[in-house]
Amino acid sequence: MKKTYKIEVDCANCANKMEEAARKTNGVKEAVVNFMALKMKIEFEEGYEAESVMQEVRKNCKKVEDDCEIYL
Repeated sequence: MKKTYKIEVDCANCANKMEEAARKTNGVKEAVVNFMALKMKIEFEEGYEAESVMQEVRKNCKKVEDDCEIYL
């Protein structure tokens, strides 16, 4: 399953950090952040619930960039 989320981030470097943090989250098959569009596209692995995985993605992104936001 793939979903797109609106994000709020200050710079392209921060967006890259968010993308890397999302990719390392269990249940995420692929993550792509588009800084210009302020969107994050996530492809989830089979058997994982999108909502619970996104809570972990949000936590992991906040660890690397504390002022970012992902609108679920």
